[in-house]
Amino acid sequence: MSTLLHPAVLFFLLGLFAGLVRSNLEIPSAISRFLALYLLMALGLKGGLSLAQTGLTPEVIMALKLSLILACIIPVAGFFLLRRITHAYNAVSIAATYGSVSAVTFITAGEFLSARGIEYGGYMAACMAIMESPAVILAVVVANLARKGRLPEAQPFKFAGDVRLPTAGAPHKGGFLGVLHESFTDGGQLLLLASMLIGFLMGPEGAAAMKPFSADLFTGMLAFFLLDMGLLTARSLPSLRGQSVLLIGYALLAPLAHCLVALILAGLGGLTAGDAVLLCVLAASASYIAVPAVLREAIPEADASLYLGLSLGITFPLNILLGIPLYTAVVRFFWGV
Repeated sequence: MSTLLHPAVLFFLLGLFAGLVRSNLEIPSAISRFLALYLLMALGLKGGLSLAQTGLTPEVIMALKLSLILACIIPVAGFFLLRRITHAYNAVSIAATYGSVSAVTFITAGEFLSARGIEYGGYMAACMAIMESPAVILAVVVANLARKGRLPEAQPFKFAGDVRLPTAGAPHKGGFLGVLHESFTDGGQLLLLASMLIGFLMGPEGAAAMKPFSADLFTGMLAFFLLDMGLLTARSLPSLRGQSVLLIGYALLAPLAHCLVALILAGLGGLTAGDAVLLCVLAASASYIAVPAVLREAIPEADASLYLGLSLGITFPLNILLGIPLYTAVVRFFWGV
């Protein structure tokens, strides 16, 4: 079945169409929040159960190590590139957004693999959790350096746009430790990690009891959530008008570059084909919920509509519609499966 014919993707396209034609279709925010939490809970339970079954094998440890490496490499490389396109605050905010991950993209990729009978480790949910926060920490550190004037001047690409620093805003009210606390205790992040622990502890009987809620309903819940994401994507597109062509190009090409790095690391680390696809998906995705929420408070000098518009308006639909099948096809070719 083509990825475009998967029910979840079809509902995403429905939401995108409804938003573009300015339909009054709307998912109440409370329901949208519930769906997001449900998906994270179900994913965490599945990951915890998988960890309980496999234990901390060398394969699991390798996947976690590679995830941490990617979580450090991607935002750092992104910042140094973006620093030549826009000012430091925008650069580090976009780099943090693309250095973190999209849980919905990851979950959709898991459904895509399951529909094709490609096995993957549930412990990859732990890899997603690892990749959530390092980029935010980097962003806070760099923003503080920028406020103190300790960043060297960038050498902009020709016609790349304004690289001057805007007037510094007020530091995050909780300070650096406050941002770290916010990053690690975000409701979604906390639910994912706690659900993994519960899945690890509950055993086969608990898994059987939860199956009607956390497994049987999963595809339908994902489809409904992607309907809402289609609506949000359509609403974010106007914020991209007038933006630098180089920034648009970054949103289009960065996922492919990040996927290539993940592909190389997955091959060197000996990951299975399914795990390699999910690692590529994590590397190629960009956060549009958790990280932007923290950045709005931590780096008020950055243009929130820019990093949110790029990740949600370009990279998210690109990955959902084209990226996931492309990354899967590339991995299957090189892995010979």
